[in-house]
Amino acid sequence: MHKAISLIHLLFFCPLTLLAQGPNKVAPGAPGADAHWLSAAKNGFGTSNTTSSKVWFTLTDGVLSEVYYPTLDVPNVQVLQLIIVTDKVETERDDTIHRMEVPDARALTFRQVNTAKSGSYTITKTFITDPRRNCILIDLQFYSRVPANVFIYYDPSLNNSGMHDSAWTEGHALMAVDGDKASALISSSGFAPDAEVDRDTKIGNPASLEISNGYLGISDGLTELKASGGKRFLDHLRANDGNVVQVAALRGFQFESGGPHKTDCTIALAFGKTPREALLNARGSLATGFEHSRRDYEAGWHQYTARLPHLEPKYQPQFTMSAMVLKALEDKTYRGAIIASPSIPWGGGPNANEPTISGYHAVWSRDLYQVATALDAMGDRAGANRALDYLFHVQQKPDGSFPQNSWVDGRPLGGALQLDEVALPLVLADQLGRSDHGTWLKHIKPAADFILQHGPATAQERWEEKPGFSPATIAAEIAGLVCAARTARLNGDARSAGAYLSTADGWQRSVESWTATTTGPYGDGRYYLRITENNNPNDGAKIEINSGGGVFDEREIVDAGFLELVRLGIKGADDPLVVKSIKIVDQLLRADTRGAAGWHRYNHDAYGERPDGGPYDGRDGKGRLWTLLTGERGEYGLARADQDSARSHLQSMMSFANDGLMIPEQVWDHRETGNHELTGRWGTGSATPLAWSMAQFIRLAMNLRAGRNLDTPRIVAARYLRKSRS
Repeated sequence: MHKAISLIHLLFFCPLTLLAQGPNKVAPGAPGADAHWLSAAKNGFGTSNTTSSKVWFTLTDGVLSEVYYPTLDVPNVQVLQLIIVTDKVETERDDTIHRMEVPDARALTFRQVNTAKSGSYTITKTFITDPRRNCILIDLQFYSRVPANVFIYYDPSLNNSGMHDSAWTEGHALMAVDGDKASALISSSGFAPDAEVDRDTKIGNPASLEISNGYLGISDGLTELKASGGKRFLDHLRANDGNVVQVAALRGFQFESGGPHKTDCTIALAFGKTPREALLNARGSLATGFEHSRRDYEAGWHQYTARLPHLEPKYQPQFTMSAMVLKALEDKTYRGAIIASPSIPWGGGPNANEPTISGYHAVWSRDLYQVATALDAMGDRAGANRALDYLFHVQQKPDGSFPQNSWVDGRPLGGALQLDEVALPLVLADQLGRSDHGTWLKHIKPAADFILQHGPATAQERWEEKPGFSPATIAAEIAGLVCAARTARLNGDARSAGAYLSTADGWQRSVESWTATTTGPYGDGRYYLRITENNNPNDGAKIEINSGGGVFDEREIVDAGFLELVRLGIKGADDPLVVKSIKIVDQLLRADTRGAAGWHRYNHDAYGERPDGGPYDGRDGKGRLWTLLTGERGEYGLARADQDSARSHLQSMMSFANDGLMIPEQVWDHRETGNHELTGRWGTGSATPLAWSMAQFIRLAMNLRAGRNLDTPRIVAARYLRKSRS
């Protein structure tokens, strides 16, 4: 009953900003300590299946982490969690054991269950978004066996920036703003302790709201609570232009003695262009109520999942979650813009003070191709076409090329040229039958001509690190040119078609001599290399591994990128050099963890946590197992008509998912040391969920069901594989 009474009280409560405090009491210590994004290892990611609600949430370590609004490349939250004061001051993230539940297998509803390491209390939080508003709703249930006081801790990082926020109290609302991004945090229970709390013996001032707006690490409520031994914190009414933190006591969550105690409330965190809009959204969502919004939220996802293909029961939950995540990763303003991951790997570096870090919340042409082929494989051709429309109409440059990556509105981020990112959209266009005259002249021809002028060597390969002759990149270029040639013929341009085919044929004949050594140190010396800077793979040229990985003879460094030659129909799965190279890759890069097979990107890879388990900082790292490579090996099994191999690798991919069914970029290949609780088959701090990984699971599952690789362009396979058999 207290929920309804408190809600009415909240909606009509007069502003108490000046109550018992004097005018505009500003916190000391501006601008506060550096901001840092939380772990990229998300085990929950959600949004509504509507375009009217432009807010997305992420969950990690038992708390709410980045919240994106109004587009998927603008995070606005560092963390939202509870502070629990018993005989000591604890936080959910640091002092509880976390468990994730997925209460509805057909919706992006997530439940965090956090139990105190001492066992003295349990916190249960269920997360959804309001399908009609830019608001996250959290159903909070708190159970304690001991006396406790509970506070909410909110660290906004509006506009992709930890600094420059201003925060204040407006009645029972915590308000924050940075430019045209504002947030409002309210609770159905209201804030402040009950009136009978004694200031001298308990937390709080009964004459005022128990709310603080301070600066991180200096005057924020958590810092002051810890300094006072949980006795009190100062009620700062405002903090301007810095890394602000807002802390408030949840009304009705104060238990003075005895036990057990149980209570609940709904928390609303809303966003808007102005503080007023954010507050109206928060109040509107609370007035609607959690259960009503949850029914609408889950009904929207049920409508989407009802159209998904049916697989073997053991694969269906992971398949459904992967499909929903890909759907959720599409921006709601810039349709077709599907970001790589709603995360910032390893927290983004030294700090998150300024809006310069994109992390993985950006769009890569390569990743978008992988997602679009998965969407097409599972029957969502409309989604695949939106992705291609985005590539052609938003990302593509006037010269026909594509940026390394971009913000969702198409503004380029990385400045490198990666020719597979120019070629793969041509393969996708052919797969989707997009051969009309306008698409040909404005998009396909400029991209194909660009490849002719700049290929086959690339400024960076698919790992975005090295220049030269890469088997994976050349495979994409050949396939892209062959697909473009068909579109040229359909549009009456025989000259372009001839140029594309003659070039593709020449590169297909030369790819071995350019990228496979005959004098290497492994096996009989003949195998594909990761990359060679020039077209001589036998000259012993040196290659420097990024991130301080060392300098080696390029013949020592291998990866499985040559499998793209098989997947794209350029070389047969039983090609002798491919088979030899597979053996070398397995010898150097494979690691089995609890029965699941995984592969490193290449030997001596340094893109990963440090050997002691500490976060990657650009040096002294160690690359781990990449889940998508397991999926690629499964597709190779299908190319060899080995369904057992494909099924085994699909099972391995599924086992790499965490308790929220999110498939990561990288997983641990053995137990690490240091301050992490790390075991094999759990995601590292790189990026989870990774769209490419989720898409690879979907595509392998659909290919397995079809008995063939649906993403292999038939026109390419017909040209090269039939010739090789004749």
